[in-house]
Amino acid sequence: MNDKAWLALEDGTILAGRACGAAGETGGETVFNTAMTGYQEVLTDPSYCGQLVTMTYPQIGNYGMTAGDNESSRPRLAGFIVRELCRTPSNYESIESVGEFLKKHGIVGIEQVDTRALTLRLRDKGALRGVISTLDGDPKRLVAKAKAVPSMAGQNLAKVVTCDKTYSWEHGVSPKSELHVVVMDFGVKHGILRCLASMGARVTVVPSSTTAEAILKMKPDGVLLSNGPGDPEPVTDAIDAIRKLLAERMPLFGICLGHQLLGLALGGRTFKLKFGHHGSNHPVKDLQTEKIEITSQNHGFCVDLKTLPKEVRTTHVNLNDGTSEGMAHSTLPAFSVQYHPEASAGPHDSRYLFERFRALMLQRQEVRSR
Repeated sequence: MNDKAWLALEDGTILAGRACGAAGETGGETVFNTAMTGYQEVLTDPSYCGQLVTMTYPQIGNYGMTAGDNESSRPRLAGFIVRELCRTPSNYESIESVGEFLKKHGIVGIEQVDTRALTLRLRDKGALRGVISTLDGDPKRLVAKAKAVPSMAGQNLAKVVTCDKTYSWEHGVSPKSELHVVVMDFGVKHGILRCLASMGARVTVVPSSTTAEAILKMKPDGVLLSNGPGDPEPVTDAIDAIRKLLAERMPLFGICLGHQLLGLALGGRTFKLKFGHHGSNHPVKDLQTEKIEITSQNHGFCVDLKTLPKEVRTTHVNLNDGTSEGMAHSTLPAFSVQYHPEASAGPHDSRYLFERFRALMLQRQEVRSR
């Protein structure tokens, strides 16, 4: 059995390693994640659709894959890159190894490459298109294939990962739930849905193309704009729906891609980051409290602060590069953050944002009951 694998980047870089997932060939945008744990959440996060994910921590898979930590029904990433993959996990809750998981879901992986050196290259040059192959070891052909991979810019990947039809999230929902939240699914993580349920909400998840009129007919107390992959600008149906929901003064809470879509709906613009923010250790400053939160992040695009209207104030900034991490409208019940307050996986510093959303919805209920 041939266990060789190769990684080629569009800049001509070729790295030889060992296959650690499914056999085959795959291409995507190559990014790096700096988290030391939480690889299962990374593997099953729909926001990685179309990307080859490099884990900077040298050993991945030591606690295996567990039954309750997936962030979606199946992995969406294009490929997986690690220094060393553990084949004998030690964890009483483990149901399979990472390698077995990758093979089962058809995800091509490569190990025994210098992920630190690869990370430095991506940090210096920016995210690069790449190809992982267990079939073709010819450097020229592989680099040509990497150059042919579509750019992440301009891709509406939310429509690829969104749910096929509307459904109710049942796990952890109380029969006495006092609030109803509609989640626009651009690639929502299960951790977000669990947080909504735990704060006392009934949760309805709708496809990304659902109209504002259809959402309003469901009589929600608030709408959550979920995380998701790709470029926000092509997700025009959602941007139009968000504008109409804003006009109805519907409480809105945006997370990650949802933050970017809210920014576009409010008249701002977005841009592509050089290599994105991917990890569970990113420092963010809350400008109101001046507290520093350590956050979980996964995005390649960002809202341009200078393009937002004066009614929108910046609430959070990234301390590494000063980019937008949160905003709120001064007169409308709408706010958003670029990072992941559900913290799956990652620190729980930002869970308070769900309570802020809950307060906005209770205010709406009070107004409607008068």
